[in-house]
Amino acid sequence: MTARWVFGSLQGYQPRWLRADVVAGLTVWAVMVPEALAYASIAGVPPVAGLYAAFPALVLYALAGSSRHLVVGPMSATAALSAAIVTPLAGADHDRYIALTAALALTTGLVGLLAGLIRLGFAAAFISEPVLKGFIVGLALTIIIGQVPKLFGIHKHEGNFFEQAWGVLTDLGETNWRTLLVGGISLIVVLGLRRWLPLVPGSLVAVLLGIAAVAVLQLDDHGVAIVGHIDAGLPALGLPAGVGFGDYLDLLGPAVGVVLIGFAEGLGAAKTYAAKAGYTVDPNRELLGLGAANLGSGFASGMVVNGSLSKTAVNGAAGAKTQLSGLVVAALTVVTLLFLTGLFEKLPEATLAGVVIAAVIELVDFAALRRLYRVWTERLGSIYGRAARADFLGAVAAMVGVLLFDTLPGLLIGIGISMLLLVYRASQPHVARLAGQGALWLDAEHHPDLPRRPDLLVVRVESGLFFANADYVRERIEALCTDRTRLVVLDAETSPTIDVTAAAMLEALRESLSRRGIDFRIAHSIAQFGDELDSAGAGDRLTVYPTVEAAIADLPAETTREADDE
Repeated sequence: MTARWVFGSLQGYQPRWLRADVVAGLTVWAVMVPEALAYASIAGVPPVAGLYAAFPALVLYALAGSSRHLVVGPMSATAALSAAIVTPLAGADHDRYIALTAALALTTGLVGLLAGLIRLGFAAAFISEPVLKGFIVGLALTIIIGQVPKLFGIHKHEGNFFEQAWGVLTDLGETNWRTLLVGGISLIVVLGLRRWLPLVPGSLVAVLLGIAAVAVLQLDDHGVAIVGHIDAGLPALGLPAGVGFGDYLDLLGPAVGVVLIGFAEGLGAAKTYAAKAGYTVDPNRELLGLGAANLGSGFASGMVVNGSLSKTAVNGAAGAKTQLSGLVVAALTVVTLLFLTGLFEKLPEATLAGVVIAAVIELVDFAALRRLYRVWTERLGSIYGRAARADFLGAVAAMVGVLLFDTLPGLLIGIGISMLLLVYRASQPHVARLAGQGALWLDAEHHPDLPRRPDLLVVRVESGLFFANADYVRERIEALCTDRTRLVVLDAETSPTIDVTAAAMLEALRESLSRRGIDFRIAHSIAQFGDELDSAGAGDRLTVYPTVEAAIADLPAETTREADDE
């Protein structure tokens, strides 16, 4: 890490930004404290672990990350992943559960740092946006159904989404009406303030109202569960006790999944606000920032953290200019740990559940799935329709995978689907039929006004040519030929690469078309394409021209006359 990367967003700091950064920090703190407590409960650890995780994560991300606006801290998606990973390893031992949660943060930090150092920032592209969307929708629904028992004051059943939902339905008769009233009002307060007074920190207002209600009405004596004792002070720094080398090895594979999800979500938020402010983010530095933040959280007895889109939005809307706003949040979090923890001991569990549900309900983005489905059905048969179909089915499969098989298997299903979609799209590239004349040749589907010749087929493959798509490309070109076709020209300008299998395919295509009385030529062969043809021994048997115009100009005279007559 070079010196210019350290606290990079603070370099060239201007004093006139100070007020905006401090105000933004105060605003984010008001949102982060109650949400950190709530997300810790999702992860299955004491609420204070959310605060333990927040302050080192904010400082270390500001140290290593590249975004001026991204807010890093506990998040619902990675908290749920953490719980799914740690639960089978910890069993019924709660102390071991807490230690393994911190160990997972350490392992995630090491994976993130290593990935950043070897420049694996491109890896986020391997989880497609629709699949990630489906995974997040399934995860949000799973989180919501897991919080509903706290909202109603009933027993929580284990299992997948549907088993938990059935458990809620069967236990509704045991609802504690006071708990439901507290939780319901808390949920309404958060959602209402978000809708009509978005500058007011609804989560903090709901938390303070819940604490006040318990203190005044003694609700904890009437069956309303509260958070209970929270240790004041800063956490002891160090490795989690009782976690051996074998445990870290068990956590290594799942930690890669946590990094993928956390990195993809955080990078999306960072890029969104970088574009608005007119600067760029470095994916590799984002990995380093994510890794450093998780290492700090793990050493401070915290939990996994990642970039938060919602809190980044709050930060940006409040006028933040640099990561100084994050450092302000970190300082205020330390003050909270030292002096304000007693305030949150009377916090109702139902209020925390309301805050969690309000935070994740906006992630249930069925509208995005409907858009993909609409494009699929409205553009049937087109390249866009086929892509939307694959995206929609991938998103639904990832969502259902989480709902049926729980979070971690759902993550693996989502990653597997992303890889399958990548292979599917690479194996079936768009083969465009071109129309035009002279030097202008464009996709005929989008430019029906351009002239066409019935004896000529000019095609363009919008992909490199390699073993996975060679047969598909050949079949598509042969299918586009008619009884009147006399010449096929492959415009290779959009095919920057070709391998030996595809070169052999082009030679076989030339022979196949020749038997039908059709000549085959290549135009716009760029350097690597032509070099690979020569290396495969096909260069001397395939006719290559510098342009489509040149390939057509070399047509036999009788073919040209036939085209003109028609």
